[in-house]
Amino acid sequence: MNYKEGDKGMERRTDGTKKAEINMRFSEFEMPPMQDALIVGKRAPIGPEAARRMVDILSPEQYEIIKIEHEYIEAVVVRKSLLNMLSQDKLIPMIMEEGGRIANESMIIKAQINITLHVSKSVDL
Repeated sequence: MNYKEGDKGMERRTDGTKKAEINMRFSEFEMPPMQDALIVGKRAPIGPEAARRMVDILSPEQYEIIKIEHEYIEAVVVRKSLLNMLSQDKLIPMIMEEGGRIANESMIIKAQINITLHVSKSVDL
């Protein structure tokens, strides 16, 4: 910091720079334009039924709406193939644990979910 003498004594002057950090992620546009799940707020621009109609036009019968009892969130629209790999009782609480922290009632949050099953079996020889 530099100090400059003025009419009223020593004035503090700061010399500095401003910086902006920009991060970008580019990926191929997908049809439908959503990921594996949508977290739909209670006052979101579109509701869960409209979200399902949107995805049904492009990917018929691929998503399921799950109504949620939550302060801000009305429903989760989730890809059915994920529910074939992991039960709704296990998957939805995991989505809500993280998504519920960042959501508010006017948001629609898309989530990418990767499930990897590890199976190990042994047989008698």
